[in-house]
This record gives sequence, C-alpha cells and structure tokens, in this order.
Amino acid sequence: MSVPGSVAQVTEAEEPKPQSDEARSAFRQPSGIAASIDGESSTTSEFEIPQGFAVPRHAGTESETTSEFSLPDGLEVPQAPPADTEGSAFTMPSTHSAWTAPTAFTPASGFPAVSLTDVPWQDRMRAMLRMPVAERPAPEPSQKHDDETGPAVPRVLDLTLRIGELLLAGGEGAEDVEAAMFAVCRSYGLDRCEPNVTFTLLSISYQPSLVEDPVTASRTVRRRGTDYTRLAAVFHLVDDLSDPDTNISLEEAYRRLAEIRRNRHPYPTWVLTVASGLLAGGASLLVGGGLTVFFAAMFGSMLGDRLAWLCAGRGLPEFYQFAVAAMPPAAMGVVLTVTHVDVKASAVITGGLFALLPGRALVAGVQDGLTGFYITAAARLLEVMYFFVSIVAGVLVVLYFGVQLGAELNPDAKLGTGDEPFVQIFASMLLSLAFAILLQQERATVLAVTLNGGIAWCVYGAMNYAGDISPVASTAAAAGLVGLFGQLMSRYRFASALPYTTAAIGPLLPGSATYFGLLGIAQGEVDSGLLSLSNAVALAMAIAIGVNLGGEISRLFLKVPGAASAAGRRAAKRTRGF
Repeated sequence: MSVPGSVAQVTEAEEPKPQSDEARSAFRQPSGIAASIDGESSTTSEFEIPQGFAVPRHAGTESETTSEFSLPDGLEVPQAPPADTEGSAFTMPSTHSAWTAPTAFTPASGFPAVSLTDVPWQDRMRAMLRMPVAERPAPEPSQKHDDETGPAVPRVLDLTLRIGELLLAGGEGAEDVEAAMFAVCRSYGLDRCEPNVTFTLLSISYQPSLVEDPVTASRTVRRRGTDYTRLAAVFHLVDDLSDPDTNISLEEAYRRLAEIRRNRHPYPTWVLTVASGLLAGGASLLVGGGLTVFFAAMFGSMLGDRLAWLCAGRGLPEFYQFAVAAMPPAAMGVVLTVTHVDVKASAVITGGLFALLPGRALVAGVQDGLTGFYITAAARLLEVMYFFVSIVAGVLVVLYFGVQLGAELNPDAKLGTGDEPFVQIFASMLLSLAFAILLQQERATVLAVTLNGGIAWCVYGAMNYAGDISPVASTAAAAGLVGLFGQLMSRYRFASALPYTTAAIGPLLPGSATYFGLLGIAQGEVDSGLLSLSNAVALAMAIAIGVNLGGEISRLFLKVPGAASAAGRRAAKRTRGF
C-alpha cells in the first residue's frame, strides 16, 4: 500500500519547475532537442541577429523582462563610426538613432489645434491655403443649406467660380482670389477643395473622400473691368458667408451675387471723362506746370479719353485704345511749343501720361510674383508691357512729327523741383481723388485714399528733395507706407486693400521719366532715352514692391492664425530654393 504513495512522492519531486519568460523565447531551442553538430549553422530563424551584434536598451526603461522579440544578452550592434573616420554612402549618420527617431504616424496627443476664429477671413483662408492638406482643421458642420443631405456640390462650385471671376476681373491678386474661393467652399462644408487661378482661368477641384471621384469645374474670365465698388460688394458677400453666425443659403447667395452684377457703376461716363482731365491737370501741376498747363493737359486728356471710348465702341483692342488716348496730350504739348507759348510743354505731355500708365496692373502683377503665382505674374506683366508699348507708340508718333515741324522740346528740362511744396501736395491729392473716381470706388473710401495719396507724396518729397535720397528709394518708402495703410484699412473694414492703395500710388507713377525717355528716342538720342526709360521701369518696380512689402509688414506684426509670433508664419512657397 505504501508503493503508490512512494511513486506519487517521487513524481511530485521530479516534476520540472515552470520556466521563466526569457526561457520561453520563440527563438530559444526547446528542451529535449539535440544540439547542432559541428559545421551546421546554429541559426534557427531568419530574424535572428548574428553573434557579435547587440542592440542597446532604450534609455529610461525600467523593466528587464524580455519579449519574444528581445535579443539575447551579449549581442551588440556596432555604433556609427567617429566623425573623423571616412565612411561610405551607406554608413549610418552619427546623430541618427533608431530609438529616438521621430514618429512616422500621428502621435496619440495629436497635432496642436490652429485657432482661426479671431482674425479676418482673408488671413484665415490664406493661412489654411499655405498649410499642408493633412494639417488643415476640418470645418464646423455647416447649416447653410435647406435639407439634411447637404448642399449640391456642383452648385457650390459654380457659386465659388462666379465669385472668383468677379474678383479676378476687378484686378484682385491671385492669392486673394484663391483665398476667397476657398472661404466660400468651406462655408458650405466642402473642405477637400483646391482652387487654382492662372490669369484668365479659374478652376476648382473637390474630392468627397478617398474612394470617390473628384468633381472639377472651371471658368474663363474673358472681360476685365475696373469697378472697385463691385469688388467691395463681393468682399462683403464672402465675409458674410465666412461668418459662422450668419446663415446664408445657396439661393440667397445667388440672389446677392446677381444684384452685385446688375448694379450700375457709381459714376456716369461724363464724370469719368472729367476725372481723367483732372488727373492729367493735377499731374501737370505736380511736375511744375502753371494754370495754362493745367487746362491744356486737362483738355488733351479729356479728348484722348473720348477717342478711346469711341475705339472701344468700334471693338478695337485695348492696345490701340491706349495709343489713341496718348496722342491728344502729346499733341497739345507740341502745339504750345510750336506757337511759342511761354509754358512748360513737357508738363502737358507728362500729365497726359500719368492718366494712362497702368499702375493697377503693374502692382497686381508684381504682387502675384512675390506670392508665388509666377504664371499669373508673367501674364500680367506682359499685359503691362503691351500697354506701355502702345503708349510709347502713340506719343512717339506725335513727338516725331513735332520735331519735324520744329518744336523745340528740351529733354534736359527739370520738372518737379520741389520749390512749391504746398502746390505739389494739393496736386497729389487732386490726382489721387481723380484716380479713385476713375477706378469706380465707393464714395466712402474716396476721402481716405485722397489723404493717403497726399501723405505718400509728402514722404517722397521729404526724402527726395529735402533729404537728397535717390528717387527709387524714396518711391519705395512712400509706396510701402501706402501698402501698410491699405492693409490696415482692409482689416478694419473687412474689405479689399486695392481701393486704399491703387489710387494713392498715382502721384508716384513715373510719368516724367517715361516722357523724357520717349523724347530722347524721338530726337535720335537713343542712349539717353533708354536710360530714362530704364529709370521709369525701376521706379515702377519700386512702387509695386513697396506696396506689397507694406502689406506684408502689416501681417508680420499683427495677429496671424496658428502662430504666437511672426516666426511661426508659413511662407507662401513650399520649397526652399532646391
């Protein structure tokens, strides 16, 4: 009877103890299996690390328990060679560590949230367009539709393109047009959309999800007209659509857009003609002309404006319209010289050029180039070049016949010497006022832009005449002040900055440098003429860059979404020059 008990005791005593976790590794040889003989490989898995290698343990780990993927003790991984040791192209960098490498997936804490509620919609949309698509915050659930299924995607895209068309036709920059289109789409819940603007072509693509086909629509801008009142109304519509507290359905948005398109211009045609004459007269006073010069330049510019309207009614392109409009002011200057009237005939021709120089298109083209829209910038600058060539052709024809008739036009005459500062300040304000009327601005903005033009000329006169600083640097500084003021006013009124900047740069346009360059070419002095024309181009570029720089300075120091300081602001370009 004692035998079974003895057997049980022996069995209990001989039972093996449970093995540790380390002993149960998936790559450990099980007990009872014979060891490999000499000459055979002892590797049991293709994932086993050869002998002589070891992986350092992660810094800060407290547990010494090994998992089934742990490496046995005694194996080491060779470290990277020292900095002074010559390595190959496949050598691991000395600063790289697999344990401290950045994560290749979204961290558990997520990306920091971007606040886009306390700034104007222009800055919100511009900041989101400059973000990577994966980091853009999702829009809030939109209630700007009548049913629960959401708005019709094709209708939202069509509304977006129509709004972008009005903005682009009004002279707005490509980046601001894209920001407005993006704002309209997001206001109706379409966050996966990508607008694209290239001079006369607008397109937008929306992809509902990764498994659905994208929806793409496009629109061509065939006619461009200057009406800043309509531009301001479109900005107000986009601002209301971007407001989360304002509920505007698609039907209401279409109705408001139709009203904007039907609205007549705020100033009749005869007012625009008189404003063109006042602009030329103010410019002639600005460069040192008298009362006779003022009325001569005014009459010549009004006659050129009427001839240009006649050519437009006949369907002639803008190239010929500018050439025809440039002839009467130049003819008035030649007539005054031939009749030996003791006036500055050069001031008459210069005043007429001020009314024709395409400052608005120049500023928009340079702004597109500085913000990364190079195709649109190249097209706009090419348009400016064609307008400039047409003006040159019209004036050169008149000057050539004037020289043949014996008109004594002096290319070395000094215009705008700064001897009468109060008269020049008054002339600059009159010029800005007339320019604002020609741009069809709202009556509420005319006074502000008139004062801005006077201040810009004061800055230029103080730097150039009193401080003896170069005209290019003085022009850039005055234009920068104009751009800064325009951005501040646009932020205050939630509107476009163009109505506050375009007319204010009128007194800074290089009218006199352009005229003297053309006169030198007409008289056979090609070298001096080209030198003066190059000076005019430098002044024009200084104006455009100064206006854009002033706007960027305002965004640099004011609140920017997603950044506590200016250092966190994303650049417009995604590359770094390579």
